Amino acid sequence: MDPITDMLNRIRNAQAVLKPTVAISFSRLNYGIAEILKKEGFVAKIERKKRKTKQMIEITLKYPPVISGLKRVSRPGQRIYSGVKELKPVKGGVGMAIISTSKGLMTDKEAKKKKLGGEVICEIW
Repeated sequence: MDPITDMLNRIRNAQAVLKPTVAISFSRLNYGIAEILKKEGFVAKIERKKRKTKQMIEITLKYPPVISGLKRVSRPGQRIYSGVKELKPVKGGVGMAIISTSKGLMTDKEAKKKKLGGEVICEIW
């Protein structure tokens, strides 16, 4: 399974059953997405932990739930790229998209300011 899709599904499921934390396998991309979620106020905190030989990311969720929807846009079988002019607001500006650009991961608003396009990883609202 795709690690980003797994991360988004774990967050969605944990929020549905009101779990306070979620453990996700570590990768630089997962950690970057988690940092953006924290910076934008969707999660309370993130911690990088070691469990025996595996590295994990522990995400503490906010309650009442701040995230009402998560959608994986670009998948391993079908990559979705968008130029700066094609970047549209998510849910009328309420949500955000996470874009992988040549300058790293950033939100759609940051990418528009820096006039960068890239791969649309996911949308959060």
